[in-house]
Amino acid sequence: MTPETDESSETLTPHPVRDRLSTPAGKLALGVGVVVVVLTVLLLAFGIWWPLVSLPTTASDTEDAVKQTILVFSIAAAPVMALVWGIAYYSLRHWRRGSGEEPPEDAPPVRGNNRVAVAWVVVSSLLTAFLLIWGLAALTSTTTLSPNAKPVTIQVTGQQWLWTFSYPDDGGFSSPELALPKDRPVIFEVTSLDVIHSFWLPEMGIKVDANPSVTTTVSTTPTVAGVFNVRCAELCGLNHSYMQTSVQVLDGNDWASWITAHGGTPDTTAAAEGSNG
Repeated sequence: MTPETDESSETLTPHPVRDRLSTPAGKLALGVGVVVVVLTVLLLAFGIWWPLVSLPTTASDTEDAVKQTILVFSIAAAPVMALVWGIAYYSLRHWRRGSGEEPPEDAPPVRGNNRVAVAWVVVSSLLTAFLLIWGLAALTSTTTLSPNAKPVTIQVTGQQWLWTFSYPDDGGFSSPELALPKDRPVIFEVTSLDVIHSFWLPEMGIKVDANPSVTTTVSTTPTVAGVFNVRCAELCGLNHSYMQTSVQVLDGNDWASWITAHGGTPDTTAAAEGSNG
């Protein structure tokens, strides 16, 4: 007895995706896709891990916003970078030619592929809009002061090769030392007497140019008590590397004592308003 031929419905039913992946071009696309996915995972892990070990201690709300922005932008950029590297891998592996070999003909141009063009425009527009909105929100959060906050104004003057700090709200004295009150907004008014310098507080996310005859304003709120670094980040002459000092972030009573010890008068009214806010 001859057995009946029993072909399953699966072998008779067309399967477009599987059929495409079984072709040489499909296998190639699948390989590139795997490379892109693996690279995305690796880049995401690197983008999350590297800021944790490479960025300085967070000592202000500005530095906290900077770190969050770096993390979010790294995550958003990971699949884009993986796609670029995946295409580079595809090009180097499958289109390379040795010396004397005839180069292959060009593939069909992408410009005429409407699906690719639409996907490229839509994804690029969404990603750009997201980065713009996030950046503007982060910038606003670090430059807008609470209506009840009473900031401390400190005038920062750079000159070859030292910094001078003036405290107009607390008696108007000047000092080569910088001290800041903890948990109270600070407004820096930065300028220079000679060449261009750059006022940089690494742990507070503050870095702004000090230009001659120009006053640039930047603000932050120190959130951690301690001693941190002050640097000049602009090559400003022979002894540029020595243009550095430190900043003390002090609690309320220590801040008032520091002001008094340097010949100033603590603005107790402002401090009281700030604490009430």
